[in-house]
Amino acid sequence: MDVPRTAFKCFDDDGRPKRSGTVWTASAHILTAVIGSGVLSLAWAIGQLGWIAGPAVMCLFSFVTYYSSTLLSDCYRTGDPVSGKRNYIYMDAVQSILGGFRFKICGLIQFLNLFGTTISYTIAASISMMAIKRSNCFHQSGGKNPCHMSSNPYMIMFGVTEILLSTIKDFHQIWWLSSVAAIMSFTYSAIGLALGIIQVAANGVFKGSLTGISIGTVTQTQKIWRTFQALGDIAFAYSYSVVLIEIQDTVRSPPAESKTMKNATRISVAVTTTFYLLCGCMGYAAFGDAAPGNLLTGFGFYNPFWLLDVANAAIVVHLVGAYQVFAQPIFAFIEKQAAARFPDCDLISKEYEIRFPGVRSTYKVNVFRAVFRSCFVVLTTVISMLMPFFNDVVGILGALGFWPLTVYFPVEMYIKQRKVERWSMKWVCLQMLSCGCLVVTVVAGVGSVAGVMLDLKVYKPFKTNY
Repeated sequence: MDVPRTAFKCFDDDGRPKRSGTVWTASAHILTAVIGSGVLSLAWAIGQLGWIAGPAVMCLFSFVTYYSSTLLSDCYRTGDPVSGKRNYIYMDAVQSILGGFRFKICGLIQFLNLFGTTISYTIAASISMMAIKRSNCFHQSGGKNPCHMSSNPYMIMFGVTEILLSTIKDFHQIWWLSSVAAIMSFTYSAIGLALGIIQVAANGVFKGSLTGISIGTVTQTQKIWRTFQALGDIAFAYSYSVVLIEIQDTVRSPPAESKTMKNATRISVAVTTTFYLLCGCMGYAAFGDAAPGNLLTGFGFYNPFWLLDVANAAIVVHLVGAYQVFAQPIFAFIEKQAAARFPDCDLISKEYEIRFPGVRSTYKVNVFRAVFRSCFVVLTTVISMLMPFFNDVVGILGALGFWPLTVYFPVEMYIKQRKVERWSMKWVCLQMLSCGCLVVTVVAGVGSVAGVMLDLKVYKPFKTNY
């Protein structure tokens, strides 16, 4: 039987519905994933490193992220870059190109990183929601009430919102959420930058020093740990390689997906680095050694307090979208495994249609998808309530994901895919890059774990007040 030619236009070469993503939607996804809560800790990170090392390290991380992302984008298809087999998720690429034990290690690290990122976003969102409430409380009392409150109710509110949004089936259906989130990220970053400039103007001087926070303000040991942790914070601020393959799988072709993704990466990293340098440097210039772990909280509850409320509201909206960007790969993997293991189970494979009064279209619900995703969100919310240490969690996540996911696996897959000859100049340079980033990951991880240990000494579970 002849198949109408129009039918082929509705599907891609793998039989899936035609992908419609462009360089701009891919850029929006990347910016949503990158310009997240990490930007808020950059003033603190530069404060630990100083005016010389801080911006230099940030530029170095941006270059490494861009270069490794271009290597990774070439791994979306195995073999031919135009007609080769598609890899739908990061783990698929590692399995088809490297295979074996490294595939399992990659999966473990990737999903730990994604899982941890959703926790850090829950913490950051609750801090911003509390900042709005405390700001209004502070001004209503005329500055007499310190307005201390628990973060738990706000984490629960965020969790309930994510449970509702988790009913969205996959990445292809959340492009609008990523677009809104990207706009919000620019909003609060711009407000933070503007407030930093205003603070510098009010101070009449650029605060800070060439070598960062001084011995005396902190001990020599604390200086070392904080320097290491700052590397982790900056690494986390650039972490999106973990979802790059998933984003690339939304892009249409022709042109080749790798070409579109490289353009999106170039745009996104350039925009991100510019924003990061401006926000981080102006924040450090405004506060010097007293630069806060969350930039917007450093401005306190002073006027214009409504502008801070707008910035914090933008953070919450952005993190609502960013949570989904990082959670969707976990959802997709678990649901794919469940469907493969229990193909005849209606609870896993069947879609049930629900009609709402006054709505013409039906809403499709899958029982396993609804239950699993709800349980996932509940778990991340409970852990966030147990360990609400934003800066330390950010540092650990940056350390955990930077070397293996941003550098090691992209480099190894590129070498295998392009058949780079061992001990050639290119092979040696790639291995040197990988080894150098491994050292950064180790020291950043050590510093962040030390920070968590210090926090735990004075912490009581579920009883965190701000």
